[in-house]
Order: sequence, then C-alpha cells, then structure tokens
Amino acid sequence: MLLSNLLRETLDTATLECWQRERTATPVRAFAVRLHAAGCSLRETAAILELLGVERTHGAVWNWVHRLADSVGDPPSATPTRVAVDETAVRINGEWSWVYAAIDLETKVLLDVAVFGRRGTDPAAAFLHGLTQKHDCSETVFLVDGAGYLTALSRLGLSGHLEYVDRNHIEKWFHTLKMRIDRFHSSWVGSRPSVRQWLASFVHYYNFQRPHQALDERTPVEEEN
Repeated sequence: MLLSNLLRETLDTATLECWQRERTATPVRAFAVRLHAAGCSLRETAAILELLGVERTHGAVWNWVHRLADSVGDPPSATPTRVAVDETAVRINGEWSWVYAAIDLETKVLLDVAVFGRRGTDPAAAFLHGLTQKHDCSETVFLVDGAGYLTALSRLGLSGHLEYVDRNHIEKWFHTLKMRIDRFHSSWVGSRPSVRQWLASFVHYYNFQRPHQALDERTPVEEEN
C-alpha cells in the first residue's frame, strides 16, 4: 500500500470517542492502526512511529487496535443483490476454527464476518441468519459452494446457487486475510474474542479506509454511497 494512501486527509477513525483523552494525538493512532491493518506487525508499526518522532511501545499500538475494534459498529446496512459467501480455516491457539464471511459483489462491501468452532450446515445457517438480521436480503442471490450452504439457504428460505467463478472476490479477501494472519502469527495466540476484535478492526479498515483498484481507488463504503 502506498504511503500516500495511508496518509489521506480523511481519517474516519479520528473522531471516535474511544480515542478521546489519550496522550497520543488521534491522527497518529489512526495512522498506526492503518499500518497494522495494512500488514505491519505491532513492533514494525512502533518502529515506523519512532522514525516519525513518536516513541510508543508495541503494547500501546496493540491497545489502540483493540480499542478501535471494540468501538466500531457493524458494516453499513445494505440491500445487496448478489452476495458471495465462503469460509476458511484458521488456527487459534493451535486448534482449528472457521471464519465465515460475506461480500457484496457490486460494491465490494464486506457485509459480515463471524468465527465458529466448526464448519457445516448449522454454522452456515447461523451465519446466514445473522447476515439477514443486519442487511435486507429479501432480493439477494447468494453464491455459495457445497459446504452445507444449499441446505442452510433452503432452511432459511433464501435464494442462492452453487457458483465457482464469481465467488473469487470472497476468495481474494480470504487470501488477503491469510496474508495478514501469516504475517502476525502462524497460529493466533489468544482467545476467540480477541480474534473477533482483530477481525472487526480489519473489516472496518477494509470497508472504510482501503482504496480498491476495481472501484477507481474508492473504498467500498464510498462506492455504496
């Protein structure tokens, strides 16, 4: 990611109440969180800040990242027409869990992300049900693979079909996610709630701050609006 993108004038995270009354200037904290979301480790982020004349520990950066994750809300409510859904396996403390995600194929807004202890029809149904509670999916067509999704869609009365081409957008997002995970940990060290916190921060970064070439350098939220 270009430094110019990281230093854009509009820092959506800069006005959050969770960062008020901090001794470090808010734009610095927002910049640090962006660096971390873009792929820098906590220690690398702290080292970059030091080069810019801001001396903070990697523990301070960790606190900023997680305080933001605790405060950001769900992705903006949407009325998508085509949504790609998939899941991928990650290790948490050496044990397998599954991250489920859904993306609006038109705007590239990441609609929801959730972590489950196993995969199959029941987790797929739970994830899809949660998605319908956050977004208007009455006219949505879900593009899925065969990992229990068709049964889950039928159970919930949702429309969808098997698709292995147009779903590449969600697969690319998982590839980006796996790059971040491999960058930070080969296996997540910490609780499942801490994983959810990091995912919330990363989703916020992806939807609100990360420019997309496919969207003429706009963010997904900007494209939606």
